[in-house]
Amino acid sequence: MIIRLSISVRLEMMKLLDGSELAAYIKERQAKQVRGLRQQWQVLPKLAIVQTSDSPVIATYVRLKQAYGEDILIDVEFYKSNEDEALTRIAELNSDDNVHGIIVQLPLADESRTDELLQSVAPEKDVDALASSAYFDAATPMAINWLLAGYNVDLQRKKIVLVGEGRLVGAPLADMWRNSGYDIAVVSEPSDDLKAIIQAADVVVTATGVPGLITTDMLRPETVVVDAGTASEGGKIVGDVAPEVRERHDLVITPEKGGVGPLTICALFDNVIRSARRVATQQDQEST
Repeated sequence: MIIRLSISVRLEMMKLLDGSELAAYIKERQAKQVRGLRQQWQVLPKLAIVQTSDSPVIATYVRLKQAYGEDILIDVEFYKSNEDEALTRIAELNSDDNVHGIIVQLPLADESRTDELLQSVAPEKDVDALASSAYFDAATPMAINWLLAGYNVDLQRKKIVLVGEGRLVGAPLADMWRNSGYDIAVVSEPSDDLKAIIQAADVVVTATGVPGLITTDMLRPETVVVDAGTASEGGKIVGDVAPEVRERHDLVITPEKGGVGPLTICALFDNVIRSARRVATQQDQEST
């Protein structure tokens, strides 16, 4: 699903794909939707986050989600446990009618159990859409679509290169764009041909978690670059794009901060709201 936002700016007049600006519009709309659910149907949207790892990147994103939920009046509950306890917790949350969304925060402490925990989430509550029977669209791919559509980046007849094919971003985004008929090449891991492949692209989306992977010599002028990679380096969260790339003035690119991240959180909470609205609709039907 792509939401096209009305922002009167021409692509050739801008350099940054500012996700924070778009997120402000979406956040305002979501707050109104949540108020409506609370007032009209007495449905109080709730998101549950299940975490097993102590990664600093994870801790940052959990805090951001908790703060965002507070701003739009969605309750966010956080559960820290090992994988066995997490399975029991997810089963409890699946059966709790007051919980509308469940996130298994990745990566897990024991990554070998990722599929097991993801598949245990009820499809109608899988707001990250990471299980095989997902009911919703995956949050980060949806955010990238919103970002490009919001800044009038038309992907038709463009040569697109997607670097990274992970379950959070690359794999679901590749499926989404292939289904839309876009010309997309996927590079699942760094290779000797990476530079040549990227130099042929009009649009590059990178999501590997390898700091500095995309260097300035790989990108021709006017390339659209979406950096959706995240990694911890020296206590900071960094992307895939090397710092010198952002010194160029001939690219259309996401900023170092405030690119895809803010919209990913928006997309996640959009799914929570959709889940809560489904419950409200069922309640309305049962009362008539």
